[in-house]
Amino acid sequence: MDSAARIADKKDWIKGATGDWEIVLGLEVHAQVLARSKLFSAASAEFGGDPNDHVSIVDAAMPGMLPVINEFCVEQACARVLASRPRSIGSRSSTARIISIRTCRRATRSPNTSSRWWARARLPSISMAAGASKSASSASTSSRTPASRSTISIRAWSFVDLNRSGCALMEIVSKPDMRSADEAKAYVTKLRQIMRYLGTCDGNMEQGSLRADINVSVRRPGAAFGTRCEIKNVNSIRFMGQAIEYEARRQIGILEDGGSIDQETRLFDARKGETRSMRSKEEAHDYRYFPDPDLLPLELEEAWVKAIESSLPELPDEKKARFIKSYGLSPYDAGVLVAERSSSAFFEDVAKGRDGKQAANWVINELFGRLNKEGKTIDETPVSAAQLGEIVDLIGDGTISGKIAKDVFEIVWTEAGSPRKIVEERGLKQVTDSSAIDRAVADILAANPDKVEQVKTKPTMLGWFVGQVMKASGGKANPQAVSDKLRERLGIN
Repeated sequence: MDSAARIADKKDWIKGATGDWEIVLGLEVHAQVLARSKLFSAASAEFGGDPNDHVSIVDAAMPGMLPVINEFCVEQACARVLASRPRSIGSRSSTARIISIRTCRRATRSPNTSSRWWARARLPSISMAAGASKSASSASTSSRTPASRSTISIRAWSFVDLNRSGCALMEIVSKPDMRSADEAKAYVTKLRQIMRYLGTCDGNMEQGSLRADINVSVRRPGAAFGTRCEIKNVNSIRFMGQAIEYEARRQIGILEDGGSIDQETRLFDARKGETRSMRSKEEAHDYRYFPDPDLLPLELEEAWVKAIESSLPELPDEKKARFIKSYGLSPYDAGVLVAERSSSAFFEDVAKGRDGKQAANWVINELFGRLNKEGKTIDETPVSAAQLGEIVDLIGDGTISGKIAKDVFEIVWTEAGSPRKIVEERGLKQVTDSSAIDRAVADILAANPDKVEQVKTKPTMLGWFVGQVMKASGGKANPQAVSDKLRERLGIN
């Protein structure tokens, strides 16, 4: 479907004073390639460092210096293209002013995705570009009281830091296919996830390695496209949603008051939650692109592209589908586990040869819950996949109960060691001796004759008795054995 013909879902329409409006969105995502060196020079692309510490004579544009394309960066861009469907890479790409390398002609959507917004978000091109430098200013002032009749002196300096200049950026441009802030946020979240899986970009938006320019316009539902404004360099998915909502309502207010929208570039002020004008919008010719005589057209050999394709990892949507089918997980649990490549790998190590649902429950609820509480990532977990898998085994073979397992998890989190050895040394084994359980059940029944009468007419009270026996045993009794014994003694089927 042509992007102009698509009408937003009614739930995404914005109520104005004079009727309904819909948002039209197109995004240009800038993702810094995870490479040790820059796109056209051997200077370090590492984040941080003192100003102008990572600069070569090529980055500084010294006369006579010739750029050399970083093959690894081109490879990473091709991997990102090949991770989309249908896979299509132009065999010949143009270069201009040492700024952009066209690496693909079209790429539309991720495979096996159930998300309609992703299927609709067409990616007509992915380009490679060299990052710009960073400027900063400093000023000092001095003054006296008016009575001194002295003048105010101002000294100011402008600084240019070339550390970022020349770092390889992927520019991923979508068509105006999105119709709400939620769709745009989900689109960038998915792009970020795929690039992290591929290892092409770390996706650290707070460091500026992933950011988005958002083209926003509004129209009456189904009408022609309106005049768009571009919001530059938004570096937070949450801020993206805020910027889109504010800008759409700003434009609606102007149009409903009889005004017109000026095509311009705007910035989002996160503190005020609003956009503000930056400059009038440039057209393509304003950038004055022209073929660079020092960079020949880029030729991509078919065998080289196929080698990249064969090395691609299993992507998130494919992995999610496999987790649902192979491990019997719910779509929600599978989605949580595949959110990060490292998380999915950890889960598979835990689930290997074990019950997938049990493994997922412990990874998601116990491990992820504790990591979130401690502010740690999966790469910082003190509990290894082997240790967590051993806890699952101890539950599975009846050595410990679920309650004891949580105590063991806490011990392993703080003290490390083998869970099985901890259970043995600390006497944490589950009580399965039928005579011991029978005595505990008899004691609880004898101490609560009134509740014994009640449970005969209200069988759901059985859980209360199970809890009392478990409490009396210090959580060591086998819950199933306790339930079976209680049913036998109380005559409940």
